Amino acid sequence: MTNPTDRRRAPAMSPERRREMIIRAALPLVVEYGTSVTTAQIARAAGIGEGTIFRAFGDKDALLAACMAEALRPDDMLAHVAAISTTLPLAERLIEAAEAMRGHLARMGAVASAMAVSGLLQRGAPRGDAATEDSSGEQARPPASSREESMAATRDVLTGLFEPERDSLRLPAERLAEAFQFLVMAAGRGPTPLTAAELVDLFLHGAMKDDRSG
Repeated sequence: MTNPTDRRRAPAMSPERRREMIIRAALPLVVEYGTSVTTAQIARAAGIGEGTIFRAFGDKDALLAACMAEALRPDDMLAHVAAISTTLPLAERLIEAAEAMRGHLARMGAVASAMAVSGLLQRGAPRGDAATEDSSGEQARPPASSREESMAATRDVLTGLFEPERDSLRLPAERLAEAFQFLVMAAGRGPTPLTAAELVDLFLHGAMKDDRSG
């Protein structure tokens, strides 16, 4: 029989990993409840004691600001787009990229909207890589440096999707990637936004029907 005192303890979680775990548990609650979410609710979702949250973040506002920063990080979206196989037809590549970008923008908007109600954004929480709207409908702009870095990183991974067709493109891959990026950001707004497939078809083939077959 193994002596309980001989059992090894599981490695302690690093402070950074613990913060990440708390943020992951908090994000869905922030979207659902906004800033009225309690640290007790977050602690239950994370499976930890409430005091652990305060040791990791100091106070609730610091945790909410960290949630905002995490929602704005494009890392997951960039990794998804970069992993799209270039053996797929270009239209399929771009549809998958557009859906990944829209998912990131939707998460960013949901968290930003939840935060804006309390004025947390106005008190200096970080903002995202694209403009978002607060509860008054006004555009909220992120710091220029973070926005430019995120936009540039997105352009880079999108450029890679155009590379296999570089010799048959009407414009350089870099310029098409930039145009597609802004189209995705703009076409997701409005009462009847284009689907990803509609957006890509419009981007690749234009607005006019092809009547040359007749």
